Amino acid sequence: MKKRILSAAVLVPLLFIVLYALPKIITVILVSLLCAIAAYELLHNTGFVRHTRLVVYSMVFAALVPVRGHYGMDGVYARAGILLFFALMFMEMMLSQMKLRFEKCAMCIVAGLLIPYLLSSLSRILSPEGGRYVILIPFVVAFLSDSGAYFIGCRFGKHKLAPVISPNKSIEGMIGGVVTAVVGMLIYCLVLHAAFKCEVNFGFAFVYGILGSFAGVFGDLCFSVLKRQTGIKDYGNLIPGHGGVLDRFDSMLIVGPLMEVLLIILPVVVK
Repeated sequence: MKKRILSAAVLVPLLFIVLYALPKIITVILVSLLCAIAAYELLHNTGFVRHTRLVVYSMVFAALVPVRGHYGMDGVYARAGILLFFALMFMEMMLSQMKLRFEKCAMCIVAGLLIPYLLSSLSRILSPEGGRYVILIPFVVAFLSDSGAYFIGCRFGKHKLAPVISPNKSIEGMIGGVVTAVVGMLIYCLVLHAAFKCEVNFGFAFVYGILGSFAGVFGDLCFSVLKRQTGIKDYGNLIPGHGGVLDRFDSMLIVGPLMEVLLIILPVVVK
């Protein structure tokens, strides 16, 4: 627990520096790096795919996805990239004389295209005008929900939420995560209203907290399933006390895109 808290004490100020003191392109580059690392963790560290070229292809394309989203390249570039990626996958299958099975290539598509598209929602939220006012919302919801569930679950957890997939999760912890996410969103909107004169909708903030917290639990459980199937404890050891990129950002892979959608259909902040 000490490593977990110390890591958070270092990473939270760093997050503010990256999002608010540095150019947006730095955030995009960091998201690209996280996507590449996540692809490596999902393929190599789990043992799903140990084929060197496939892992490299996946990492390269994973890094390119957030860049494409930031610069708003039209669909032609996206379709061309997807076509090239699929061509590389099937070329490797043919070169292997059919020893390379399709399911490994499918996992590369998940690592190289799907996961980075989900995670790059952070750079897409930041890109529009006013993005700096709302970019913290996915972090507030995901991290406060996760922290609330962790500490409240440790103290009051008695009823297992998913004993086979994630034995340490409890129903009490999940409820605690929802409460902390809602409170965090309400406080965040209050700060935006009082300090930055933004128009905020506290009712929508309540919805963000509830839906985001459940989405975070779902994302966490999704990637816990893969860990159980492969018999690993963590995807990596990049972040002391937390594990790898996928261990820390698994919930964000669902929360980020959800917040991106909610910011469009239920705008909680208007500058």
